Amino acid sequence: MAVSELNRRRWRNFRRNGRAFWSLVVFAVLFVVAMCAEIVANDKPIVASYRGDLYFPAYNFYPETAFGGDFGTEAIYTDPAVQCLIVTGGNQDCWDTPEDLLAAVDAGTSDIPEADRGWMIWPPIPFHYSTINNVGTAPSAPDGTHWLGTDDTARDVLARVIYGFRISILFTLIVTVVASIVGITAGAMQGYFGGRTDLVFQRVLEIWASTPSLYVIIILFAILGRSFWLLVFVTILFGWPALVGVVRAEFLRARNFEYVRAARALGVGDRTIMFRHILPNAMVATLTMLPFVVTGTISGLAALDYLGYGLPASAPSLGELALQAKQNLQAPWLAFTAFFTFAIMLSLLVFIFEGVRDAFDPRKTFK
Repeated sequence: MAVSELNRRRWRNFRRNGRAFWSLVVFAVLFVVAMCAEIVANDKPIVASYRGDLYFPAYNFYPETAFGGDFGTEAIYTDPAVQCLIVTGGNQDCWDTPEDLLAAVDAGTSDIPEADRGWMIWPPIPFHYSTINNVGTAPSAPDGTHWLGTDDTARDVLARVIYGFRISILFTLIVTVVASIVGITAGAMQGYFGGRTDLVFQRVLEIWASTPSLYVIIILFAILGRSFWLLVFVTILFGWPALVGVVRAEFLRARNFEYVRAARALGVGDRTIMFRHILPNAMVATLTMLPFVVTGTISGLAALDYLGYGLPASAPSLGELALQAKQNLQAPWLAFTAFFTFAIMLSLLVFIFEGVRDAFDPRKTFK
């Protein structure tokens, strides 16, 4: 599909905004890393070779019996005995001295046939967000093994930040897209039709805005339990009015412009006039509000996690990391990690949306 000259001009304007463009590049890299979290931070190998066959433990379930073990439960790949089974191809008794057998294979002194020898490729961070590590005192300070230290339950902080970043961004994208569609549609209908439609919508918004969302979340979670999709639904339920006022004002201003009256006179339908002719002119004001919607959604999720009404307790959460920082003042690395994660993430998103807003503004040009 060909790109219009208008969109090419918008992209050129965005590229000329160096702060926005490089923020997009950095954010895209971070987002790709977070989306590939299972192969970046995991306590399971990315790929394992056993007797010539390839296995992908990071994404698939394999019982221990698949590698010559005795149990039908999932293999614990950090166990030296399981590693020995994979590396030796199940040709040795790995239960008594697995470390010695692994050392013999590494040194090349083992009598295992070359064709039966296996191997494993591990992620650069060999910890899942739920992995509990034997580090002695928890939380433990950053070191060569745990680059950002561990939290108060001995879980790797860097792994939890990567998975928590992914959940925060996916949550924000889903909520922002759906809430924006609903809010823009409602604001467009109010502003375009006006009169009784506008009056009724305004009264509904006043009632809806006065509803205590936190109480509703607490009640729903008490009845239905905490879950990601329930939190998404409730956040959209109370988040869609954020863009209504801006879109309504733009449509009220533009509905009596001459090009709109001419389109009506030519028999163009209301839907076409609203979303093909008026909405593009209202996008600058709409995009001006989007950074506040995005940052508010991220901050809201973190606040709910901090208060204990957000994601399930087992889920990696940046808000829960901030709570641990408050509860463990003797571990300042938790506070620094939470602060810089939020600061970098929110700053990048604000810079990106500022660039998008300016790119859609025909009055803005960049040298």
